Amino acid sequence: MIRFENVTKRFRGTAKPALHNVDFEVTRGEFLFLVGPSGSGKSSCLRLILREETPSDGRVVVLGRDLKTLPSRKVPYFRRHIGAVFQDFRLLPTKTVFQNVAFTLQVIGSSNAFVQQAVPEVLALVGLKGKEKRFPHELSGGEQQRVAIARALVNRPQVLLADEPTGNLDPATSVDIMQLLARINAGGTTVVMATHEAGFVDQMQRRVIELANGEMVRDERHGGYGDTSSLPSLAPEPEKGAAAVAALTAVLELHREIVETGTVDSEAVDAAVAAAAASAERAIEPDAAPDVAEAAEAAIAESAEALAEASSGDPVVEEPSRPRTAPIPIAEELELDVAELGLADRLGLGHGAGDPHDEVGPTS
Repeated sequence: MIRFENVTKRFRGTAKPALHNVDFEVTRGEFLFLVGPSGSGKSSCLRLILREETPSDGRVVVLGRDLKTLPSRKVPYFRRHIGAVFQDFRLLPTKTVFQNVAFTLQVIGSSNAFVQQAVPEVLALVGLKGKEKRFPHELSGGEQQRVAIARALVNRPQVLLADEPTGNLDPATSVDIMQLLARINAGGTTVVMATHEAGFVDQMQRRVIELANGEMVRDERHGGYGDTSSLPSLAPEPEKGAAAVAALTAVLELHREIVETGTVDSEAVDAAVAAAAASAERAIEPDAAPDVAEAAEAAIAESAEALAEASSGDPVVEEPSRPRTAPIPIAEELELDVAELGLADRLGLGHGAGDPHDEVGPTS
């Protein structure tokens, strides 16, 4: 049904080919995943099947026709047998659901009787019965994708191409779309889908062709996505020095309590000192901001000394030239860039230091 014979595709102005010696065959009724990182050649394969592009070398044969020798005037007739679904839906905003789907049939000259019969049938198939009069902006993203799939299927094509059809959808809706594509494939339609959705590929265990730098690196009959190291991670990168800032704030809070009360429970002090030391060891990493790391080291050392005095029962002696609370001299001595680190409120520097009646200290 679809055959790539040592296909190479070069685009003008690029030194490296988009596809290089790609060779595979898709039989009738298969469900094929094309996987690989961005730029690996997945979309180029789909464009060649749809005859939007022609190969630079080799042959692409679809439905028994060599697409390189197919005359341009016959391309629209050829495409009647190929349905295509894209990531961005491509619906007509001023037409209703019914009109969007019917438009495909009207363009190829189908009779009004056939349109009135075929459109409701395909809308029921994709789960949109009763929404024929809605406009695209009145539908959810998943419903809009279903309209796009219905439009691709209404002419009963032999092949359905899907280019990242779940890329703009939430996970639950993506599952619904994948189940719909599986049902369509079970009805006999050949499905070729380019995707980055590793979870779906792993679960469905269909045929997988993996591309890398325009070359085929794997063709597995019942495979999974494979290497996911190239996929982007959604985990936020830790802010540089954030762990040290957190340790510093915690120690200053303990220090404030000791200075204000003069005494604390000795067991609690011992536990606090141990926790502060452990936090400091983890927080002050080689790649932390130098000024924050130094701040944490100095603050923990000074606070540990005060905690040790409090735990031994000796009173904490305050220097008369300093305010009652410790955070301000510590911050001044270490010259923290509080504007950059966003620590003004956390270190009790959010209010002006010139007012002697202001009680300055770290916030919770």
